[in-house]
Amino acid sequence: MSHTRHGRKPPRVGDHPLFRRSLIGIVLVLGALLILAPLIVIGVEAFRQGWQAYIATLAHPDTRHAIMMTVVTALIAVPVNTAFGIAAAWSITKFDFPGKRLLLVVIEIPFSVSPIVAGVAYLFVYGLQGLFGPWLDQHDIKILFALPGIVLASMFVTAPFVARELIPLMQAQGRDLEEAATSLGASGWRTFLAVTLPNIKWALLYGVVLCNARVMGEFGAVSIVSGNIRGQTNTLPLHIELLYHDYQAAGAFASASILAVIAVFTIIAKVALERRGAGRRKVLASPPASEGTRP
Repeated sequence: MSHTRHGRKPPRVGDHPLFRRSLIGIVLVLGALLILAPLIVIGVEAFRQGWQAYIATLAHPDTRHAIMMTVVTALIAVPVNTAFGIAAAWSITKFDFPGKRLLLVVIEIPFSVSPIVAGVAYLFVYGLQGLFGPWLDQHDIKILFALPGIVLASMFVTAPFVARELIPLMQAQGRDLEEAATSLGASGWRTFLAVTLPNIKWALLYGVVLCNARVMGEFGAVSIVSGNIRGQTNTLPLHIELLYHDYQAAGAFASASILAVIAVFTIIAKVALERRGAGRRKVLASPPASEGTRP
């Protein structure tokens, strides 16, 4: 006699109370040790010498310049990658063309390539001994060891974030709504703004939040292309490393607290957007009420 005939659900893997509690306990302990503990230490060490020392560290010219470089980089890289992600997702999900699979592979490359390797690759492209280096030097155009190089490296490592959030959603939605709007005479921009954008807005915001957090915290690729020049080409993660190597632990933790706060707000925004997006998907997936069930 099967379990279903008696009205009982079949046993699930790991459904035993002891196993379930042990697994949950292990996850909670590891989460506390690997995630919560470092954040708590950052907060404690940042304010160990008091508020005045904390504010003085953040008001230091080098720290303010590092914060400015980080913000400017995000203000440039995030909108560009957002536009790239929307265009890539639109192209892949709304059109059929040769090389579509290749485009998907290209979008995934930054996730499979180490940021350090990406930074070194930029050296061989824009450095003095690189592919475009001599031409750039002749025309006095500086890419590496300046803001453009930092922006390019940050754009490389964060390029897939928006596209990866939009492509599965737009594939699931199909092309029917856009084709209907086009058949009614709507232009491409009007179709996108009135039909496509409202249906992808939560996934788009989710991708933008993740992209922004990664840009502000990027270290590997930026450390190669920036030159790590104090007060000139340092972003906040690079400035934290310099402070730590200079045995200025309080300053390093104070600067790190900014990135920690950004991380916390990113998690909060991520959870909120996931809930809003899940709620919208549930509404869209629910069948309309039949005539007999309407009030």
